[in-house]
Amino acid sequence: MFCSSTRVLVKRNLKIQSIATSLLLAKHLTSVSEKALLICRQSKPLSFVFPSNQRAVSKPVLFTLRSDHTMASQSRTSVHDFTVKDARGNDVDLSTYKGKVLLIVNVASQCGLTNSNYTELSQLYQKYKDQGLEILAFPCNQFGAQEPGNNEQILEFACTRFKAEYPIFDKVDVNGDNAAPIYKFLKSNKGGLFGDSIKWNFSKFLVDKEGKVVERYAPTTSPLSIEKDVKKLLAVA
Repeated sequence: MFCSSTRVLVKRNLKIQSIATSLLLAKHLTSVSEKALLICRQSKPLSFVFPSNQRAVSKPVLFTLRSDHTMASQSRTSVHDFTVKDARGNDVDLSTYKGKVLLIVNVASQCGLTNSNYTELSQLYQKYKDQGLEILAFPCNQFGAQEPGNNEQILEFACTRFKAEYPIFDKVDVNGDNAAPIYKFLKSNKGGLFGDSIKWNFSKFLVDKEGKVVERYAPTTSPLSIEKDVKKLLAVA
């Protein structure tokens, strides 16, 4: 209900611009919200809503609608509110990491940043795992198709070549409509320098012991260079 608005009915015989325009309008409305429906029925007029302080014009005013995943993300206040799947398909309740400092990274096996990041992630983990650090690795194939393997191949690569002992999860999307809910939450809490979208492999999010996202780092930021931030959250000298 829009209490301060006037409903203008556009009759069947009034063409907005063309059938193509109507289709584009429908596409736009469904893109801004999965629940937004443009109902086109031949037997009924098509209605639009205009602000009460504006005169009716030929083009309707489209209200920005919040999408379902945005609303869902906002209803969650902590990383600990999410459940994700590990690389073997098991559900993992992230509340099991309460009291831990988390470094969440989207990884890839064939990136120019792979060797340095995997090496330093293992070094950082070995140094601080007993003091409360956990690294959560989420493989992603959205950047240059540089993570093409299946979960089993990814596990073998990371664990054999780089001795990764930290958990590696199911391969996910980190951008777009199909992005994993955990990544929608991370991005909504810490936007990047040029927008919320993840820019490349090995973007990093630092999460405190309460599950709050406290920092975000670029793909080119090396894991060892953020050691001081990790130590601060761990409260170690």
